[in-house]
Amino acid sequence: MKSLFLSLLMTSLYVACMGQTPPNGPEVTEPEWDNYTIETVVDDLKIPWGMAFLPDGSLLITERSGELIHFKNGEKTEISGVPAVWAKGQGGLLDVELHPDYANNGWIYLSYSSEEGPGDGAHTAISRAKLEGDRLTNQEVLYKAGPNTEKGQHYGSRIVFDKDGYLFFTIGERGNRDENPQDITRDGGKVYRLHDDGKVPTDNPFVNSTGAKKAIYSYGHRNPQGMIVHPETGEIWVHEHGPRGGDEINVVKKGANYGWPEISYGINYNGTVLTEETSKPGMEQPLYYWVPSIAPSGFDVVSSDRYPQWQGDLLVGSLSFAYLEKLTLQGDEVTKREKIIDGMGRVRSVVMGPDGYIYAGVEGKGVVKIVPSAN
Repeated sequence: MKSLFLSLLMTSLYVACMGQTPPNGPEVTEPEWDNYTIETVVDDLKIPWGMAFLPDGSLLITERSGELIHFKNGEKTEISGVPAVWAKGQGGLLDVELHPDYANNGWIYLSYSSEEGPGDGAHTAISRAKLEGDRLTNQEVLYKAGPNTEKGQHYGSRIVFDKDGYLFFTIGERGNRDENPQDITRDGGKVYRLHDDGKVPTDNPFVNSTGAKKAIYSYGHRNPQGMIVHPETGEIWVHEHGPRGGDEINVVKKGANYGWPEISYGINYNGTVLTEETSKPGMEQPLYYWVPSIAPSGFDVVSSDRYPQWQGDLLVGSLSFAYLEKLTLQGDEVTKREKIIDGMGRVRSVVMGPDGYIYAGVEGKGVVKIVPSAN
C-alpha cells in the first residue's frame, strides 16, 4: 500500500512539474538577450553526434550511422578507414576529440559501439587514429568495454582531455541498471581515465582493488552524454540522462559514487517508484537536476568574448524538447535557464569553435552557429 501511495504521489508531482518551476531551479524561458541569428554551416546531416575542429578551422563530424565527415571549404568529404560500428538503437559512431597536442602528433580519438570481444551485441569502444588525406590510419583500440550486450541503449561515449593531458570518457550502464553502475568490477555506468596512449594511470582510484576495472575514475552513473573540462576550475563535469525526471549535472570526483540507481530524483518510465531515496551516505549529490527530463546531449561552457552577456554560462542540448538550453550559475546554483536555439530539431552536440562562435549539431538539419548581431 505504501509503495502504491508513493508511486501515485511521485507521478502526480512529476506531472505537476511539467508546467511549473522545477524543484531544483528556475523554469526554462526565452532568452533575455536575443540579438543574434542562427546560421546553417553544414546542412543535410542526420544525427551529428560529435564535432571537433581541426587546426585549419575545418570540422570533423560524426554521423551516428557510422560516417566520419570532414567539412572543409564548404564541402563535405566522407573519411574512409573508420572503425566498424554496431549502429543499432543508440549505438553507432559517437564522439570525436583531438589530442591536446594534435598539431604535433595528429591523434584523433573516437568513441563508438563495437562488436569486438565476448558476447553478442556491442559495447562502447575508444580508439585513436591519424588522418592522412581522406583516410584514417594508425588505428589503435585503447579501451573496449565488455561483455557485449544486444541492448541498444546507454553507451555514454563523450571524450575530453583534462588540463594535465589525461583522457576521460564516459560509458553508460548499457540498460543494466541493477548490476553495472554500482559494481567496479563491471564496465558501464562509469567515467574512465587513461593516459593518451591507453595506459592506466597508476594513481587511478581502483588500481589496487581486486577485480576492479582499473580505468574507472568514478561510478554510479546512468548515461552521461555530455562532458566538459570547466575552464576556470579544471574540473570534469558531466551531465547524464535520468529515468523519467532526474537528469543530472555532476562534478566528477576521483573514486566517487554518484548513486545510480540507489538514489535518483526520477521515477520509472511507467510512473512507478524507482527508489524512495534521493540521498545516501557516501553518494554524491548532483550540482543540478532537471524535472521533467530534458534528455541532455552535448555540453560546453560559453568562453568567448563574442557573447559577453553569456560568459561562463553552460550550454546543454535537449533531445526531448529540441532546443539548446543555456544555464546561468551563481556559485553552484542555477539561477536562470534560457532556450537559445528552439524548434530546429533535437540538439545532439554543442561546441565552442576556435573562432569564438557557438556551434550546435541538430538532428535532421546539420551544424548551425549562433552569430551575435553587429549592434
